[in-house]
Amino acid sequence: MATTPYFVIGPSTILSFIGLLRGPDKTPPESGEDPSKAIVDVVIPALNEEQNILLALSSIARQTLRPRKVILVDDGSTDRTADYARTFGDALGLDLEVIRRRAPIGKTPTLKRESRELDADVEVILDGDTFLESENYIERLVEELYKAPGIASACGIVQPARQKDRKNACETPPLREFLETHQELAPQPHSLRQRFNRAITNFYRGILYTFLQRFIYRGQMVVFGSIINPVGCAVAYRRKYLKELFDYYEPILGDDLTNSEDIFIGFAMLNEGYRNIQLQDVSVRSLEPEFPRLGHQLYYWSSSFLQSCYYFDGLLRSPFKGLRRYKQKQEAKHYDETHPDSPRHRRRSEPYRQPWGQGHTKRFGRPMGWAVFMSALEKIAFPTALLIMLILQMWEPLLITFLAEMTLVIIILMANAPGHRFRAFWEAIAVTPLRYGSLLFDAVNIGRFATDLWITRNRRWRK
Repeated sequence: MATTPYFVIGPSTILSFIGLLRGPDKTPPESGEDPSKAIVDVVIPALNEEQNILLALSSIARQTLRPRKVILVDDGSTDRTADYARTFGDALGLDLEVIRRRAPIGKTPTLKRESRELDADVEVILDGDTFLESENYIERLVEELYKAPGIASACGIVQPARQKDRKNACETPPLREFLETHQELAPQPHSLRQRFNRAITNFYRGILYTFLQRFIYRGQMVVFGSIINPVGCAVAYRRKYLKELFDYYEPILGDDLTNSEDIFIGFAMLNEGYRNIQLQDVSVRSLEPEFPRLGHQLYYWSSSFLQSCYYFDGLLRSPFKGLRRYKQKQEAKHYDETHPDSPRHRRRSEPYRQPWGQGHTKRFGRPMGWAVFMSALEKIAFPTALLIMLILQMWEPLLITFLAEMTLVIIILMANAPGHRFRAFWEAIAVTPLRYGSLLFDAVNIGRFATDLWITRNRRWRK
């Protein structure tokens, strides 16, 4: 969620409006790949998730497309995550493999190891604190992933896991029966302070995620057939693309793929000409951090986005290569018209088709680079503008901006909340202070990144 436009009046909002009005690429896909024959494995990276791992495993067991194998990688937990998972996995009849590490080394080595050692076609990454709300979640991701060779990753809608969501999930068989006979494994209730802090985060994130995924990401999907990066808590990758990525970048960066590996992976896939898609009809629930820890996560997301812009500057500069890209497209069109027997005519059609390879990105950029550029522009310009207005005490422009921006948020949220528009109205108003607080916090992240990049020249900024 690193590209969240906390300040919604901007180019990303305009782009989404245009995209939703214009409609998607109508080229019918001719993939030639059968999703029903795909071998699917699920990998669960987990660290001290004994209170959540049963929900994750139970949701996998309920899937309409059950994976061939589930691999739980316990990244040095000090609790009983692995023990609980083994016990419940046996009860569910899952083919569960548990890998235990003595000390935490991070999520990236898990993704790298499994992409190389597994022989599955699709690798589904499910965080240990996340459960699949839709019973056809994996099936839909695989189905869409196989609609075109250019699709590298697929995810669904992510929403906060509220207490009532967790309670409802515990009431589904066979988890309910299992907990009745294993009372010691039942999730423990949180303290009043924990519930209060998480309620604030869930309220804020629920509204923000709705705006981002139901509007901004949806608009990007229509215009470009892709989003910048998959939402990494529950995403399906084409395993061979993931393996190729690690084989290329490990000698350069090791396992330190910025502060958030899913953001880096998303950029890397775009840099190759692949797409990261999001489905609007399936969803997951993910446990959000308590409110005091929210800034820590925001720093990881924001810094990873800025770092990825630095590493993949060819994407960032795409708008400045538009004329070159247009000329190349016209030359290709002329070649096709004068060479009707060219092999280009015999390849399968694919929506949003573009040449693959980093060389093409470096020379011509990518259409999706527009979204990257706009997100970077917003991330830097909006906090800067807000700080300038505050420092110069420009209260009238600040008030006008505040009211106009809040009005747009209300309209968008109400439009995406049929049946709950009155509640969406008040929620949009109530969340405004948190959004502006996040905007100011982003200014600190930008300053830290700029210091590392141009002053200290510290390229060990990752992690």
